[in-house]
Amino acid sequence: MKYVIIGGVAGGASAAARLKRLNEDAEIVLFEKGEYISYANCGLPYYIGNTIEDRKKLFLQTPVSFGNRYDADVRTLNEVTAINRDRKTVSVKNLRNGKEYEEDYDILLLSPGAEPVKPHVQGIDLPNIFTLRNVADCDKIKMQAIDNLTDNATAVVIGGGFIGLEMAENLRKIGYQVTVVEKADHVLTPLDWPMAAIVQQHLVDKGVNVITGNGLSCFKDHDGQLAVVLEDNTVLPCNLAILSIGVRPNTTLAKACGLKIGEAGGIWVNEYLQTSDECIFAVGDAIEYPHPVTGKPYCNFLAGPANLQARTAAMNMVYPQSVQYQGSVSTAIAKIFDLTAACTGLSENTLRKLGMTYQTVITHPAPHATYYPGGQPIHLKLNFDPENGRILGAQAVGTQNVDKQIDVISLLLKHQGTIFDLVNSEHAYAPPYGSAKSPVMFAGMVAENIYAHLMNPIQAAELDEIIDRNEDFNLIDVREIQEFKTGTIQGAVNYPVDELREFLEDIPQDKKTIVFCEVGLRGYVASRILMQSGFDTVYNLIGGMKTYRLVGKHNQ
Repeated sequence: MKYVIIGGVAGGASAAARLKRLNEDAEIVLFEKGEYISYANCGLPYYIGNTIEDRKKLFLQTPVSFGNRYDADVRTLNEVTAINRDRKTVSVKNLRNGKEYEEDYDILLLSPGAEPVKPHVQGIDLPNIFTLRNVADCDKIKMQAIDNLTDNATAVVIGGGFIGLEMAENLRKIGYQVTVVEKADHVLTPLDWPMAAIVQQHLVDKGVNVITGNGLSCFKDHDGQLAVVLEDNTVLPCNLAILSIGVRPNTTLAKACGLKIGEAGGIWVNEYLQTSDECIFAVGDAIEYPHPVTGKPYCNFLAGPANLQARTAAMNMVYPQSVQYQGSVSTAIAKIFDLTAACTGLSENTLRKLGMTYQTVITHPAPHATYYPGGQPIHLKLNFDPENGRILGAQAVGTQNVDKQIDVISLLLKHQGTIFDLVNSEHAYAPPYGSAKSPVMFAGMVAENIYAHLMNPIQAAELDEIIDRNEDFNLIDVREIQEFKTGTIQGAVNYPVDELREFLEDIPQDKKTIVFCEVGLRGYVASRILMQSGFDTVYNLIGGMKTYRLVGKHNQ
């Protein structure tokens, strides 16, 4: 059996390795139009920032070493220009010598990846404008960054997603003054504003200029220097600009040979990762597949799912229809200076757009036992279905153990887990590593209280709307008086939770009552006191003052 693979890296190279392990007699030909077939593309920003000093460490296998290990015919700098389904051949151009030829196949695997979005704006072809997708891009950026590095060197990163912020950090690390431009109203749009606000403020604290709600208009020459012009006509002169506004599936070959393209714009595949042609499989950034939660097709541009897809496709290429792909819940993580930001599943913004019923919890637990020194809070946001408790998504920001929390939730989410599974989860515990109630357990307990109607939540934005409407309601700060004096919410009165029972007669019962504390726990205790003392409409501010300081409008 002859397997032809188009594209290397996470999808193609992983599939080739798996094919050979499954079938030693397999004939494998791997085409890659670039120079490299197996490299750590997620490590590229860190090479630019000198965290990874040795360029060689980016390469997992060379074409020669890979070919030797897996007895594969690896042809780099060979670009497949067409798929001839009727003849079961591919047309290839050797980029070294310009020779064109055909190669036959029994089964074909497409792993063409995605291509960076490059907007059609004035000045897009000016020098010193870069995208970061592969090693060649990385080398160009690194060379230009070093050549232009002066005491006043400036860089503009257009796009505030994970890659954009990783680039901002690494350019700042080597000495650049960096501006991040994001067209949306906040950076890291996979995160909702309460979580993204933490990251955005951290960027500012690290000396990064952040511009949101303002997109790219064009590039121009500004007194002999590159300049980024924004939609509001702001001009940002810079030594280099990084385009990081997203990627799109590379479907050129698939479209040209008549393969089905799905509604999300990726190559359509079935549960066995077969395309509309049973002899052609596809994996990686170029495909679309139904989301495990929504059931709606979408494109997922992550290395982890691509590797799993490669493994699954290889199994089905050798043993037809033996393994079903279960989709991806889009679990992602990034280091942004001293913070880690991670997410899995659906954000509140996405849930709102889809019209799905959801409820949200925000907690700020310690990463380990509070009495053990050195811990900084994890800011954790959990979205769930209030009708059945199913987990819908989660986000976390912090300096410690963020990956651990998101990984646990991601695993449950992938298997249709619920908030009750979080409550009943079991975690390794010792004071340096965790708490008897882990952060995800605690978030599950808060969600369970909401599910059981033991607490009525209210979000910061909802509270702001009530204040803006000048509604007549009780707003009670249940923190200690010393905390109250450091700042509170406009219109709040202070009844510390431990003294609340003494003031019950002073609080009108015929009004909506909203209570809050620093993070939400004392607010929950206060709401239970009030709800069991004759108050019918009591709400606890989710995330407390710690969240409201970041996103609320009526701080005083």
